[in-house]
Amino acid sequence: MTIEAESPRAWRAVLEHVERRLLDGDLLPGERLPGERALAADLGVGRSSVREALRVLEAMGLIRTASGSGPNAGAIIVATPGGAMSALMRLQVAAHGFPVADIVRTRLILESAVAVELADATSAAEPDLAAAERLLDAMDSPDLAPAEFLALDAAFHLALAEASGNQVVTATMAGLRSGIEGYALDGLARIDDWRATSARLRSEHRGVVEAIRAADAASARTRIHDHISGYYAETFPESAAPSQTPPTRRPTAQLTDVVTA
Repeated sequence: MTIEAESPRAWRAVLEHVERRLLDGDLLPGERLPGERALAADLGVGRSSVREALRVLEAMGLIRTASGSGPNAGAIIVATPGGAMSALMRLQVAAHGFPVADIVRTRLILESAVAVELADATSAAEPDLAAAERLLDAMDSPDLAPAEFLALDAAFHLALAEASGNQVVTATMAGLRSGIEGYALDGLARIDDWRATSARLRSEHRGVVEAIRAADAASARTRIHDHISGYYAETFPESAAPSQTPPTRRPTAQLTDVVTA
């Protein structure tokens, strides 16, 4: 029996396999992934699951694909996931897990500071949000299954952290990504209208990016805070959701304020 027959999320097995090889150094930037047929045979999944995983990996900015035949066809590695620190945290999440409320509170602290940092008009250079916006465009596809959408959603939040240039925050967010995806997926059963919720999430994502580009630090902080806590409140209504009001602090707070606090 193939993995695909056992689980409708077989594409995640392909995704995790490729990510693991990237983290282990078995696959390096510039190298090519095995073809769809080879991956499907090695992992015991259908080629459609391989294609879904490759689409997510490409939207995450880890691979670039080209159609046709010849040396430039297929999927080439263009980046690798976070390093050892994020890998260790992902192992912790996988082995023991963290309380959902703790993950959410950590996200509120880190991502609010990231949004402020990116929107800070006094920064030396305008932040590079190309990767984040590419993920937003991918999330606009009407063909995405909810699980695919949420995988890209987590990658978008990681892309914002990466744009901040703070390696510790980025590694922490990368390590928490599986936990973030996990509780987001768990909450799907509590969503009555996924189409409406996904549309709202896309709008909120765009609003955060717009506030950052407008150098409106206070708005960026409020929008990211309300976005994160809003989904948690919608999908875990029985829990004590974090406050919808961001903590009072100066709009120009820097990431170093959080790290050294």
